[in-house]
Amino acid sequence: MLLRTYLAVPAVLLTLGAAHAAAEECPAKSTQMDDIIAVLEKAPSCNRAMKIFGACEYGASGDVQFGEVVEKKCEADFLSGLGAGQKRAYAHELKRCDDKYANESGTMYRSFTAFCRAEVSQRHSQKALKAGPKAR
Repeated sequence: MLLRTYLAVPAVLLTLGAAHAAAEECPAKSTQMDDIIAVLEKAPSCNRAMKIFGACEYGASGDVQFGEVVEKKCEADFLSGLGAGQKRAYAHELKRCDDKYANESGTMYRSFTAFCRAEVSQRHSQKALKAGPKAR
């Protein structure tokens, strides 16, 4: 049983390594925050911005600014079409992200919050784009 455990660990590490190797390179001209923000702002879609965010993340509090750009990009797809109740529900989902790591110290938790918020915005964008324009 112990031998199986030792053999399984390298297989897991190889799998994780392959997934990491397949990850996209950050398309910004440098790792400077302004360069990454510029690339995020130029992203043609919410989903593309989210991929860039994942590729360029710092894993620290700097991700808050990247996440804000992604949120705005995604919100452009749906926010104006939400009613008052839907906007409150969306705000509540974002607040859940804020609350999730509020009591944790360390900059990586700010990154986790930024990704959580961006993912919420991305889900709403995808849902809105899938539904298409509202009939008038």
